[in-house]
Amino acid sequence: MSSPAEHQPPQATPPRDSTRLLVVCERWNRKLHFYSGLFLTLFLWLFAFTGLLLNHPDWTFHESWRNRHETKFQLPIVRPDSGITGDLDQARELMRQMSIDGEILWTTTRSDALFEFQVRTPRHFYFIKADLAQGRADIRHATVNAWGIAKILHTFTGNLASDPRNRRDWILTAVWAYSMDFVAAGLIFMILSSIVLWLRQPRKFLPGAICLTLGSILCGLFCFGLRWM
Repeated sequence: MSSPAEHQPPQATPPRDSTRLLVVCERWNRKLHFYSGLFLTLFLWLFAFTGLLLNHPDWTFHESWRNRHETKFQLPIVRPDSGITGDLDQARELMRQMSIDGEILWTTTRSDALFEFQVRTPRHFYFIKADLAQGRADIRHATVNAWGIAKILHTFTGNLASDPRNRRDWILTAVWAYSMDFVAAGLIFMILSSIVLWLRQPRKFLPGAICLTLGSILCGLFCFGLRWM
């Protein structure tokens, strides 16, 4: 007769530490890929949709600037104190007096008596001509609709490479810009995690390789090929 020990099933070999770590990493990669996609959904929709609008300016339904609402008015101002130096600080002081908030954009007009600058938010555009000698500011105020807000958010950074004076000076601009940095980092992670998920599925290797190759060729054409065309 055989002993009872001979009928016992073989004991499973416990996984090694490296194998266990690989399984945990793969599980977290799937989770983070899934939840990152959900978190970035509206951001990606916004940039994709506004990209279409910017790429097709002949679509008339989103002509926000042509359909803007514009008003002109004057406000009394007081010349900033002599202790307030620098154009940016003086512009902020004038904005405080006029109860205007937003991102400051500069123009070329600046003298002892005339101070001209712009203030912008995604919806509001203020074109300000402050006459410091006369103590008044002529303001042209334009507002755009929801289409305009969406398109402006696509490029609203507060920085202009063509004018070093322009930098982020409104807190909401900085919050929006850093949010876009987070979206960019999230997209980089999703791409890398997608590659990991693809490599872990041998049956999908060929169609995945075809898609990756075609996309790389098309992107490379515009990034590098146009240098010689």
